[in-house]
Amino acid sequence: MGCMRFLKPFCVFALAVVSSAANVAMSQTGESEPMIPQNLLKLIHSPEVQRELGLADDERLATILRDIDAVWWPARILPEDKQVATVRDLEVKLMDALKPMLSETKLKRLRQMEVQSQSTRALLRPENAKLIGLDEKQLRTMKDACVATDALARKLQTIPGGDPELQKELQAAQEEELRVINGLLTAANRLAIGKLVGEPFDTKSLQRIYPLAPELKDSGEWAGVERTSLKAEQGKVVLVHFYAFQCHNCVANFGHYNRWQSALTQKGVRVIGIQTPETRAERDPGLVRAAAAEQGFAFPVLIDLENTNWTAWGNTMWPTVYVIDKKGYIRFWWQGELNWQGATGDKAIEKLIDDLLAEE
Repeated sequence: MGCMRFLKPFCVFALAVVSSAANVAMSQTGESEPMIPQNLLKLIHSPEVQRELGLADDERLATILRDIDAVWWPARILPEDKQVATVRDLEVKLMDALKPMLSETKLKRLRQMEVQSQSTRALLRPENAKLIGLDEKQLRTMKDACVATDALARKLQTIPGGDPELQKELQAAQEEELRVINGLLTAANRLAIGKLVGEPFDTKSLQRIYPLAPELKDSGEWAGVERTSLKAEQGKVVLVHFYAFQCHNCVANFGHYNRWQSALTQKGVRVIGIQTPETRAERDPGLVRAAAAEQGFAFPVLIDLENTNWTAWGNTMWPTVYVIDKKGYIRFWWQGELNWQGATGDKAIEKLIDDLLAEE
């Protein structure tokens, strides 16, 4: 398990065909209104989408994303309504920034890919419902089916470890939602939807849909070995782990960090620790350095005296490990002990590392 601080509901960002409460940042949050996945920011981070738009390796886009991601990433721990409002504002900011860079055709294509990623929930957006000609009765029936699904998804999210029976109910509700929506669509509606979604684009297989990792905020105090920055480590796969040296859950992971440092450095992997304090002793740089030396840490450890890195990353738990690809994008994170009660977080991370090392 792990030590939690300011823990609020959140989940890994993911694109989904049928939305649920497990998707962060939906466009509506009231329990009487269905949730519509806000996928635009996820899509624009994908290299496949960037190539489709002619923005691959465009430094202008990278600058835009750095600015947006500094807000988007920590927003994942906000209450749902604030997540939604924050992402909505960032989507507007993104589209405004892209207008000088993309033609009307490309901007339309981006919106088509967004609609495809939202699947049937996209039909509930007012502008889309109007465009495809949904009447009030159709729209209300669709919304009722979606709200029923969302209620089960929210309930399931509150149960630690999940509930197999409730999961079956949720799956049945999702299937019923799709059946209801498909049954309501007329031939004219379907023709209009075809124009709305455009050419098919596989949004479900996209892998890089998370933000750029926040740059390290140098406190001036370090342990382990030399100082570094994420910019200096670009071109490598980077493992950033938050810990506190008196946290027993963190100590349980230390052997993995040392093993990764020893075994993976020559392959192009960089391990970086961020020691964010919880206790009085953990706020003493001298004690942090002594503990790092005692543990044999041969990697840089940033001593996060004022919790500025913790805040910038929207972190909520000691320990947490983040996996960052060669271009600086967050690709995965693991909270708590890597092997808690038979978990294989270390193996999952190592498998991903192999995949990321193979990427260009």
